[in-house]
This record gives sequence, C-alpha cells and structure tokens, in this order.
Amino acid sequence: MSDNDIITCLMANLYSLEVKMFVFPAVVEDIKKRRQPLPNMDAVYYIQPTQENVVTLVSDMAGKSHLYRDAYVFFSSSVPKELVAHIKKEPTIKPRLRAMKEMNLEYFAIDSQCFITDHGKALEELYRDEETSRIGDECLTAMANRIATVFASMLEFPFVRYRAAKSLDPTTMTTFCDLIPTKLAAAVWNCLTKYKTLNNFPQIETCDLLILDRSIDQIAPIIHEWTYDAMCHDLLEMDGNKYVHEVPSKSGGFEKKEYLLEEHDPIWSELRHSHIADASERLHDKMTNFVLKNKAAQMHQGSRDGGQVSTRVLQKMVQALPQYNEQMDRLSTHVGIAGKINNIIRETGLKDLGQLEQDLVFGDAGTKDVINFLTEQTVRKCNESVFLSLLLHILTCLGCKFMQDVTHEYKVRLLMIYAATHPEKFESDELKKLMEIAYLSPDDMNAVYNMRFLEAAPETISSNNHKKKHGIRKDRSGEETTWQLSRFYPMIEELIEKLSKNELPVNEYPCMNDPSPTFHGASHYVSARVLDTPSAHSMRSRRSTLARPRHSDDGYSSDSVLRRTTSEFKKMGKRIFVFIVGGATRSELRVCHKLTTNLWREIILGSSSLDDPAQFVEKVKALTPIEDENENRNENETEVAETEVIE
Repeated sequence: MSDNDIITCLMANLYSLEVKMFVFPAVVEDIKKRRQPLPNMDAVYYIQPTQENVVTLVSDMAGKSHLYRDAYVFFSSSVPKELVAHIKKEPTIKPRLRAMKEMNLEYFAIDSQCFITDHGKALEELYRDEETSRIGDECLTAMANRIATVFASMLEFPFVRYRAAKSLDPTTMTTFCDLIPTKLAAAVWNCLTKYKTLNNFPQIETCDLLILDRSIDQIAPIIHEWTYDAMCHDLLEMDGNKYVHEVPSKSGGFEKKEYLLEEHDPIWSELRHSHIADASERLHDKMTNFVLKNKAAQMHQGSRDGGQVSTRVLQKMVQALPQYNEQMDRLSTHVGIAGKINNIIRETGLKDLGQLEQDLVFGDAGTKDVINFLTEQTVRKCNESVFLSLLLHILTCLGCKFMQDVTHEYKVRLLMIYAATHPEKFESDELKKLMEIAYLSPDDMNAVYNMRFLEAAPETISSNNHKKKHGIRKDRSGEETTWQLSRFYPMIEELIEKLSKNELPVNEYPCMNDPSPTFHGASHYVSARVLDTPSAHSMRSRRSTLARPRHSDDGYSSDSVLRRTTSEFKKMGKRIFVFIVGGATRSELRVCHKLTTNLWREIILGSSSLDDPAQFVEKVKALTPIEDENENRNENETEVAETEVIE
C-alpha cells in the first residue's frame, strides 16, 4: 500500500479531531484506550502532536512486544522538535516507522467553501466575565493553530484583518470579549510566520483573511432564514447533514432511511440556497417533468393503471430502472422534505412570526408590535383550550419542557431579536414583562438577557440607524426581493463586499501584516490592501471549487449538478477567508457562495462551529456570568454564617 493510498483511506475515515489510529483494512480505534495487539497488521496513526500522544506511539511500537507490525504516522499539525527527539531516542521504533509526516489538517470541511475548527464551546469559554480569560486564551491559541493549518494545507499566506476593539472611550478598560478578534489575529499571525519556513509556502501575501466575532451580527444565528438549506437544519430533526425519514418497506409498513444533504447530491446543490417557496415550485416541476420524460416512470405508471406492457417495452423498462430508481428516490426525498417544511410553516404560523422578526431588524416594528403578537398567541391558545393553556403555563413555570407548544422556541428567538435591536431595554422592566407575556421559563429568560454579552459595536448600530430608531439593517439598494421574507441579510455580506472593493475602514478593521506606526491612524476609508505589493485585483489560475449552476427539469446529475471536473480551471481573484469566532450560520454560508459568483473571488467561511438556531440558543443560555454564580454562593455562605451565629 502506497503513501497516497494510506492518505486516501485516512481522509475517508477521518471524522473527528479526537486522536485516532487506523488498523487496515477496517479497524478504527482510539489511541487513548486499551487496544488489542495486532502484530501482523500495519497501523496508521493520525494524531495531534502532543506529548501524551507521542509517548503512547512510542509505547505501542517500541520494544519486542509491539502492538502492530509497522506504523504510518501522520501529525495533524507541526511537530515540536523535542517530540521528534523523543521518538528518535528509541532505537527499536525506527525500523517500524514506514512514514512520518505533518499533514496540517486540524480542521473539518463542511462543504467546498466552509470549514470549522471544532470548538463548539467557544461561545461559553470566551464570552463570559474576566475570570475566564485564561480558559479563553487557551481556546484562542488552539483555534489559531487550527486556522493556520488551513492556510498551510492550501498554500495561502493571508493579509490578516480583524475587527478592532469597540471601546470608543480611551479611559475605559477594554474587556477580554472585546479583544477576542485582536488576540486571535495575533495568534494566527504568529503561527503563519512559522509556516513560512515550509517548502512551497508563499513568502508574500496571496489572499485576505478577515477575523470577526459573533458580536458583529447577533441576529443571523437566531432569525428564521427562509432558504431550503437553512429551513432543513432549522425546522427538521437532523444530525449534521443526515436526514432520517420513513419510506415504505417491501414487507409492508415503513422503515427508516438515512439521506445525506450534501454537495454530491445535484438537486441539493442546485436548490439549497433557494427560497423555500422557489425550491418547492421547482421540485414540483422537476417531478412532473421527470415522470413525463422518463420511459421507466411512464411504463411504471401505465402498469399501475392496468395497461398492457409488451415484452420489448418490458426490456426497455428493465434497462431504465436503475437510473429511474435512483432519480426517483432522490426527487421523492426532496419533495417529501419540502412538503414537511411547508406543513410546519403553516401549522406554526411561521410566516407572521418571520415578518415580525424582519420588521424588528429593519426598524419597521417595535415594542407594541411584539406585545400584540405575544398577546394574540396567548389568546388564541386560550380559545383553543383554556384548561390546556393554564396547565401549560403552570408546567412552564415549573420548568417542564415536554408539554410546551411547538412555537415556544420561536418566542424565545423573537425576544432575543428584540433584545438585540433594543439594547436599552436590558436596564428596564419592559423586557421582563414581555418575557412574562410569552411565559418564558427562567432558563429561557437567560437566553434573552445574555444577548447583552454579544452587543454589537456602536459604529455598526449607528451606521445603519438613519431615521429608524431601532433598525440595525437598512434595505440594500439594487436588491430585489422576489419572495416574501427575503429581506434579511447577514452583516458579513457588506463587510466582504467592502473588503473586495478596498473600502473596509482600516481604523475599524486593521491589518496584522503592516508594521507601519501610522497604519492605524490612516484615513477612515484607506484599505490595508493598498499596501499589497502585487495588484489588488491580480488574477491567477486556480482550480474552481464552485461552478455556475445549471438548472435542470428532472434532476438528472448530467443536467443539474454544479459541474466540477478535474481539468476545469477558472481565472479568479485572490481568495477571501472570513473567520467568525463563536459560531457561523447557514445564512452566512449562503452569502459566501453568492458572493463567490458575484465578486468572482472565492469566499471561504471559517468558524469555531456551524450552529443551527436551536444550538445557538442553548449556547447563549450558558453565558450566565460567573460573578452572578459567585454572588449567589456568597449569599448562601452569609446565610449559613448568620444561622450559626443565631444558634
């Protein structure tokens, strides 16, 4: 087995950054656990370069009682010299090491234009109080190492831009949370300078990296995004990209079947970023045209209607069946998914809620509209069943969740949006009253109150404010909304466009690469990229990762897939990488795909995680400050002390 074969198998089996080792042909084991000796088989180690892992490797392969015959060792990032020296100290291991390489692959590819560093707890570890700074620094260091491996593996050396601290008053102490992008940018820069010693690694800047944090856009993770991709992950129960649904079984009844919503599916690639209404219409047309055009489908329908089928027709039908079954299964699955989403939208009254969400964001709705909506929901529920409504309220107050109605999560998200658009309400009782009207539990109230940890930058709010008091978005000129509820857009869309046009303000988004002391004092709209020696719009040949979609009528892969051939090259500008600390969203991924086509520059989105709205809400709930917990603890200790004195 060659090194290339081993790497191929390694990548096929790699599904976690947890330390793994592979025993061919098909055994995957955890290096941290006790394993059965297999001295007649070779093993492939894919491990992080830590002291613990290297010690385990040496223990496995050294001496006479080694676990495996030979070992192929692949490190996920650069190996410190002292660890290499530790391996060399053991003479018996050298003959058994068939390969030892640095892969620089400490990240997960979500799709062709998105990766994550697998820091699912980044929000909790970074956005609490100052006492978490040590944990936060460790998190940012690990995150920076993994981000750097992206550029090492892609042979890109970026201009490192980042959101500057938001504090406008020089006398005010800058908080740890406010410095997150700055700290991460510095850590990434330090890692990248080390990679410049690698062979073939660029010595001058080849792309742009913009480091942001979740405070840049509080709305995107919680607002309802109405595209097919976002709706699937928001409204359906999915495990990552895996959708489980029931299909008729041969024995009668139903059986569960797994379906992956990924880019290899041409229908998914074509419709994923379409509005759900548009996707539903096109799926209906595809199914109709497929049945009309496909001979096997027509004959299958004819046999069901009782028509006679000749031998020659049967032969053609058999020849067409494999492709017919595959295409029919794919189409029927997507039609079923879209139908289920539309049913949920109708049953939960999601359109009215979605309209209110967007009106809040654009400043067209306020407190009275939220009160009216919540009151109407309560009255409607009471009219359906007064007893059930009272029982639901009692159970909610007791912290029970299993009896809550299906729109309960939507109310939490609505009030989180309200809190983000009305930050002054954190200091009043009005927000609390709204949550009482919505019957929120104390745990859900935490999610709303904790939005204050992610308050947007003052300049972001003021620049989009204009005449609307609480609007934190403005309608984009030249943007036509064909479908209802397509008005919202993530903030990164504007930032990426400004970066591409050299209009990103340097005082708000400085660059790590420029050592000039006057850099941060440059005029407001001077871009860091004007300091780039090569032309800012230089074009170079690069393999395309995203081709223009070709819409099909029936869903055949030859007609509808986003075609990617190994020989296809496109002339594109420098890549733009955007990294968001604290979790990215499906809407932000959609923007990166959209702008890749519009700007003719490949936009790659990175983040600590890719969160669905429900996941993000749970993470925000966990942001209760430690100082509050300490206060409660101190109060309890005081009460105990007083009791002891009285006794």
